Amino acid sequence: MPAITRTDHRYLSLTTRSRNTRFAGRPDRVYVPGTAEDVRQAVTAAVRAGSRLAVRGGGHGLEGLVDDPAVRTLLDLSDLNDVTYDPGRRAFGIGAGALLGSVYRSLYLNWGVTVPGGTCPSVGLGGYVQGGGFGALCRRHGLIVDHLEAVEVVVADGAGEARTVVASRDPADPHHALWWAHTGAGGGNFGVVTRYWFRSPQAVTDAPQDLLPRPPETVLFATAEWPWESLGEQDFAQLVRNHGRWHRQEDSTDPAYESLYSALYLNQRAVGRITLSAQLDSSEPGARGRLEDYIAAVGSGVRTPCRVTYIAMPWLRATQRDVENRGELTRSKSKGAYLRRPYSDAETGLLFRYLSDPGYDGHTTVVLFSYGRQVNAVDPAATVVAQRDSVLKSYLGTYWTDPDDDERHIRRLRELYRDLYAETGGVPVSDAHTDGSYINYPDVDLADPRWNSSGVPWHALYFKGNYSRLQRIKAVWDPQQVFRHALSVRASD
Repeated sequence: MPAITRTDHRYLSLTTRSRNTRFAGRPDRVYVPGTAEDVRQAVTAAVRAGSRLAVRGGGHGLEGLVDDPAVRTLLDLSDLNDVTYDPGRRAFGIGAGALLGSVYRSLYLNWGVTVPGGTCPSVGLGGYVQGGGFGALCRRHGLIVDHLEAVEVVVADGAGEARTVVASRDPADPHHALWWAHTGAGGGNFGVVTRYWFRSPQAVTDAPQDLLPRPPETVLFATAEWPWESLGEQDFAQLVRNHGRWHRQEDSTDPAYESLYSALYLNQRAVGRITLSAQLDSSEPGARGRLEDYIAAVGSGVRTPCRVTYIAMPWLRATQRDVENRGELTRSKSKGAYLRRPYSDAETGLLFRYLSDPGYDGHTTVVLFSYGRQVNAVDPAATVVAQRDSVLKSYLGTYWTDPDDDERHIRRLRELYRDLYAETGGVPVSDAHTDGSYINYPDVDLADPRWNSSGVPWHALYFKGNYSRLQRIKAVWDPQQVFRHALSVRASD
């Protein structure tokens, strides 16, 4: 497998695939492997040469963990993208370089099933799964890692020799710990994943059409918009309060809203509107009425006029929409938090002050995603994802265009996050209100004492008590720390 170097006309395309254009690496060589053996050879060559390596899947990494100036060898897995049924494992095998949109299409058209993945079709499966993975079907079917049957990984031993290992969910598998380490620790930690196998643990037959969840036939979408031009602090607070109260008080034993997936976008005034996006399985009787009731509950008592639209579409078409495409706003900084309780009135007031500031021209957004239900039915130790009792997941991000404005926009989001969690050292520690953050929203500031004065280390915010087990696995499977980045698991503190 030949290396693609800086003189090759393909080099620029492969090294500028990051969706966040703040980051662009300059590795000495790029490999585009077509098989696990290609990956093994590339890892072996990098280790022997002492060449720092990184792996790219879909290019949606929010921090520069892949596009690090220290990385000299880049493995682009985009050619490892097949989707097949593996009768030997009685599971679906999927190449780690596949994009979510193509995975949904292949699984659905060939077997009528899906994995409960995310809502952005251009996200790569590889990093997404390793971070835990949540999306539109998670309240009904859990996280994608809750359906992970096995993983094929190229690892490097203490002598620097690379080999390919398959690790499974079976506790009797001698490699079981390596499987567990790939259920939420984030990418770039233990090796190069080349293939995943998926099978739901509750599957009772070996028929392919019964091995994974069946998605809805059709999905009903609702979009509610409140214009900023007439939105005051009282209405803003009422929206956030209503939304939080509904999710906190939801009866999770009532199946009526099991298929609900929603996102409340608290956008910067410059965006022009606050938006609530929600969807339900429209094949269920009464779906339209339930969705209308949900929208009404969130908007109750808000005096600002609201524009609501409804549209139904086949499930597969819904999965192919890129709802997170921000056009020219390709530079960003992101943060996250798990919410055990909705934002308080004081926190909501702070969000309003930041987001309503007419002097800020970036596009900041605080998104409150629906969470819980089946996600919270899983033991926190069953996977690396230890946050299993939150009602909402919060994403905070700001977006802009001009590289000259990087520092101003980054500082803006850092200060918002610091002030939001000022009582707990500037970060969402695990307490009655919050439960740390999501590693697929990587944030190097959590490891920086200038922005994390809580005394809680970054890894506890992401992995809680599961980190010590990850460290032991790291010591066994990557003793030379071949796979590392700013937020990678360390074998020792």
